[in-house]
Amino acid sequence: MSGSALRSVLNQLPARVAQELHQSDAFWRSLRWGQLPTPQWVSESADPLGSCDLDVLVAGGTLGLLPALDLQRQGWRVGLWERGMVQGRDQEWNISRHELAVLVELELLTAEELEAAIVTEFPAARIAFPGSAELWVEGILNIGISPRRLIATLLQHFREQGGQVFEQTAIDRVSVHPDGVVIGAGSQRWSGRLLLDALGHFSPIARQARAGAKPDAVCLVVGGCAQGFPASDRGDLFVSRSPIQQQRQSFWEAFPAAEGRTAYLFTYIDAQPARPSLRSLLEEYLAALPEYQGVDLRQLQWHRLLWGILPSYRQSPLQSPWNRILAIGDSSGAQSPLSFGGFGALLRHLERLCRGIHEALLADCLQAADLALLQPHQPNLAVTWLFQQSMTVPLDRSLPPERINELLGRIFAVMESLGPQTLRPFLQDVVQFQPLAKTLLMTTLLHPVLVAKLLPQLGLQPLLQWLPQFLQLSLYRSLAIAGEPTDWLKVCDRDRFRQRRRQEAWFYGSGCDYSVPLKSSVDRHRSIN
Repeated sequence: MSGSALRSVLNQLPARVAQELHQSDAFWRSLRWGQLPTPQWVSESADPLGSCDLDVLVAGGTLGLLPALDLQRQGWRVGLWERGMVQGRDQEWNISRHELAVLVELELLTAEELEAAIVTEFPAARIAFPGSAELWVEGILNIGISPRRLIATLLQHFREQGGQVFEQTAIDRVSVHPDGVVIGAGSQRWSGRLLLDALGHFSPIARQARAGAKPDAVCLVVGGCAQGFPASDRGDLFVSRSPIQQQRQSFWEAFPAAEGRTAYLFTYIDAQPARPSLRSLLEEYLAALPEYQGVDLRQLQWHRLLWGILPSYRQSPLQSPWNRILAIGDSSGAQSPLSFGGFGALLRHLERLCRGIHEALLADCLQAADLALLQPHQPNLAVTWLFQQSMTVPLDRSLPPERINELLGRIFAVMESLGPQTLRPFLQDVVQFQPLAKTLLMTTLLHPVLVAKLLPQLGLQPLLQWLPQFLQLSLYRSLAIAGEPTDWLKVCDRDRFRQRRRQEAWFYGSGCDYSVPLKSSVDRHRSIN
């Protein structure tokens, strides 16, 4: 039945969608079986270039456009490369106004242009697990941005500022020289002082830097956007409706959209061969969607099917082994294993990255050791691996069906009781020492039996890996408080560059960059009608 439902949905969409699904599944199968060849894009040469065409080369034109525009505005010569057209997708990016503010603060957009890119806004979203009270949160992922409108406006500004755009140009090689870096596409070549890799989760450059290593964890997500759902101006942020099945726990997320409603099914797994295909997960999604959303599939008019393979690596953010190459956004893995990454993860670090890249260019700090300071270790993301592992069911282990739902219900209830200063940052991929310590302590005191059951599930090694990160999170917080980032001067030498990067590492790595909006974000047992 579910297979026929998927065929019916695919029949409503362009023929290329089925082909793209087949290609994604082939990639996912090769990844699980360890059969993906390691790209060999990057080579090194001892020959100096003498001069460069540009200052900064940006590979990956969608999210790479954000730092490209900021650097162009600061007076650097920037080029942007994209294998297709530089344009946003149709499906909205969900985010909060609090996170979007950086686009106006950096003067990449006017407030009016940002408002024009917002196509949906809703008041609250739900967190719910079987057997636990529902929570409703405000101001989290409640804004739907049109990527097409946003990228079109940013691209116009980039061109007006003198930025060079190379569309329909697929980069296929990179050569690092003592005084620059060269990229090639077929018979064409361009040189620059620095290359920003914004090619995404499976960037060939990042895969080569990781020597083809399999991800340590994967969030597999499928979904779709359709019209015909029952009318609702509310969203679902993190919802479970079923127990552990087939050695994994499934979760739901849903948002109002300009073209109806978007609903996702996602699960945290490892990259083992026995894990499900994207197609089978889509079939599961369509089988469960009617009960979840209270709709008959035959009533829906589908605009899109969506899917993603979102990898996480313990060795993140990625620090390039080469001079003059810096991974940014999803290429760097600069998000927790709980996060989808993408737009929100880049926005959080956009100001820091753009400032750091600007100063690296000024001080000529473009060696691998210098650029590594722009993607430092972040304890506040590393500690979330324990949460990810608590939601992943190993293939060789049997857990009680309701174990994960019970655990999450208790933890979120504790965070809610501690107030928005605890729950809100966590939901936006920022973990801070004091809220985390209070949450763990209260959960242990209130639910000692549940915690005692969790410890054998996690195992000794993950706990031993987690404890130093937890202690480092406390240390980073103390260092961040003791040494606020210094004034950012236009003149920057190597020593200043390195000191500022250390201060930023403490500040961001402890979550001290996050400020909680004054308005309360949680209402419990509230009627949402």
